[in-house]
Amino acid sequence: MSAPIRTALFGGSFNPLHIGHLALADQVLKQGLADEIWFVVSPQNPLKTTADPADALERLEGVRNVLKGYPRCVASDIEFSLPLPSYFVQTLRKAISDYPERSFVLLIGGDNLDVFTRWKEYQFVLDHIDILVYPRSGVSNQVPKGWNRVQMLDAPLMDISSTEIRNRQK
Repeated sequence: MSAPIRTALFGGSFNPLHIGHLALADQVLKQGLADEIWFVVSPQNPLKTTADPADALERLEGVRNVLKGYPRCVASDIEFSLPLPSYFVQTLRKAISDYPERSFVLLIGGDNLDVFTRWKEYQFVLDHIDILVYPRSGVSNQVPKGWNRVQMLDAPLMDISSTEIRNRQK
C-alpha cells in the first residue's frame, strides 16, 4: 500500500487570494511538508466579519481561476456542504471521513496561532493533525508548550494581506 497523500488544508476567505498565499503554498511544497495544498474557501469564518456567505461562490471561482497554473494546488469547496459558520473541526472531520487515502496537515498564519484556543474544539485539531504555522508580523508567533504537532515554518515574511488589498481598492 502506498503512503497517504499529505494534504495541507489552507483555509481562508481568500478575499482575494494573493501572491503571499501562493508564495506560502510554494514554500510548503518545496520543503516537502505537503504533497498538495487545498485552498479551503470558507463561506463564513466565525472569527471574521469579512467573509460574506453571499459572495462565497464568487470567491471560490476566483481562487479556481488563480490556481489554474498551479497543479499541486486545489480550490476546495469542502466547507460549502457544512453548516455555517465554518468551523475547521467540522472541515477536518469531513476531510478525514471522505478522503481516507490522505493524511491532513493544517496550514495557518501566526495570527491564527495567537487565537487558536478560540477555535471550536481546538484540542481535537491539535490531537489529530500536524499544524504548520507561517510567521506573521505583529503577532507573537509563539507555539505554546506541549503543542508538539505545531511547527513554525522557515519561510520569508511577506507583508501583504487581503484586507490591505481590499482597502486599496476602495
